[in-house]
Amino acid sequence: MDKAKYVGMDVHKETTAVAVVDSTGKLVKESILETKASAILEFFLGLRANVHVTFEEGTWAAWLYDLLKPHVTNVVVCNPRKNAPLNDGNNGDETDARKLAELLRGNFLSTVYHGETGTRTLKELTRSYIAISKDLVRVMNRIKALYRGRGIACAGTLVYAPRHRSEWLDRITDAGGRRRAEIF
Repeated sequence: MDKAKYVGMDVHKETTAVAVVDSTGKLVKESILETKASAILEFFLGLRANVHVTFEEGTWAAWLYDLLKPHVTNVVVCNPRKNAPLNDGNNGDETDARKLAELLRGNFLSTVYHGETGTRTLKELTRSYIAISKDLVRVMNRIKALYRGRGIACAGTLVYAPRHRSEWLDRITDAGGRRRAEIF
């Protein structure tokens, strides 16, 4: 007899609903866990079998994948937009977890790749670069808006140059505007 267990997880910020079904589709266990590594690992260490787990792609997916991968047989991160059966009927956390477990058991989930963690650092650095670039452009636009709002022409890039900073700050006469420009 197949001892496989299929675990569906509906993950949220504070809590995670978990449902476990066996290979026949019988609901074996349901639980609400804290979304913390210790609580989740404790739950999975209590499952004695060939464990397959699924949860939807989202904010927690990469962390949860890395957490569970060493402790279970298979981790499937599924695409929530392509799991139409989840949208049928009542949707609660426990119900969604049960449906995910059933869909995993039947191999009806559309997966999202989460296997290679070697590129995660590059992705984080890229996201940081993009965010910093956008922030820089935003601040540069605010600096020019500050001067233009006082009728001070500021074409070009000299307004940003450190060696011309005091010259540009002297053009702002009100203390509040000057202080704001200094902060930028």
